[in-house]
Amino acid sequence: MCSSSECPVTSIPAFNLTEQYRRIGAELETATAKVLASGGYIGGQTVADFEAAFAAAMGVTEAVGCNSGTDALHLALRALDIGPGDEVITSPFTFFASAEAISLAGATPVLVDIEPQFFNLDYRQIEAAITPRTKAIIPVHLFGHPAAMSEIMAIARAHNLRVIEDCAQATGATWQGQPVGSFGDCGCFSFYPTKNLGACGDGGLVTTKNPEVADRLRSLRQHGMRVRYYHDEIGLNSRLDALQAVILSIKLRYLDEWNQQRQAIAQRYGEAIAAIPGLVAPSVHADAVHVWHQYTVRVQACGDRSRCVSHPCDRQGLCRDWLQQQLQAQGIGSMIYYPVPVHLQQAYSQLGYKTGDFPEAERAAQEVLSLPMFPELNEDDQARVITALKDLAIAAVQS
Repeated sequence: MCSSSECPVTSIPAFNLTEQYRRIGAELETATAKVLASGGYIGGQTVADFEAAFAAAMGVTEAVGCNSGTDALHLALRALDIGPGDEVITSPFTFFASAEAISLAGATPVLVDIEPQFFNLDYRQIEAAITPRTKAIIPVHLFGHPAAMSEIMAIARAHNLRVIEDCAQATGATWQGQPVGSFGDCGCFSFYPTKNLGACGDGGLVTTKNPEVADRLRSLRQHGMRVRYYHDEIGLNSRLDALQAVILSIKLRYLDEWNQQRQAIAQRYGEAIAAIPGLVAPSVHADAVHVWHQYTVRVQACGDRSRCVSHPCDRQGLCRDWLQQQLQAQGIGSMIYYPVPVHLQQAYSQLGYKTGDFPEAERAAQEVLSLPMFPELNEDDQARVITALKDLAIAAVQS
């Protein structure tokens, strides 16, 4: 194991867009220059063309671009008439926006614990959380692994509930051969730059097979108007601009290739991590095609964070926070998604949840560590990550 002074100068970030730009930058610059020269920056044919191409790729008839993945969730809830007095079931282990959008719509998030193998909503616990006020379920396809959509849809049909899929991290993933975003009433996507399909700025989109819902979404994203200056309801200013749409149109052509590269990287990680004590590789369900937005391992926490970041735990095993610090010292980036589950966030203290309510989400928050993952991560750099993990695991055991 090299010391920080001996390690290669070049760092390995958790995510890197520069190699992608080197490959397709000329295409992006040519296309964006045409949009700039056109003078049409909001809406128009460029946006419509991307929406049509994305809908076809996701196996739906309608796609409505918007400003962000958060807005996509908010607009979907509004378009389905979910608001004050309603409850919406979702995961406590997700990016905050999954629950935040429910609150922004005026409804109340109701949380259900996750499956430990896949980090997604545990469908076996959903029915116990349903009340007369429940109107919808928002399953999150976390880290690129689809939630159990066949089971979730069966529960929703049995209880006459809407389903809004949070697909922010899973563009291109499938469950039983069907793309995520095509199961529920709506699918909500984020085009934040780090996503599998990322814009050069913020962007989002809602998919649906219902033309009436699509019409409502298009109205809501533009101040509640279908005819200019005639407002049918209170909406938002949440439009996908033409520059982002043309960038996404080009990147969409590469999505399958990039996802396959992520899958190859994940396979190499998995084969190596199986032999590293103290690390648990992520699982993949037999019905799922995972697109590996993140490659997230589990590393057992020691319970004393201040001690973990100074040296390995007394129990002679890897500690997540110590491991992350040591990787960083070697120029290797990693991320913790997410250190605090939704139910323990200060913003949701009024919901009355407490530590221990969702043990699997809480355990995941203590153990997860996402390793470098992006399509252009080359085998040499990945080998360096794996070697560092092996050496640190040995050091932790021997300390």
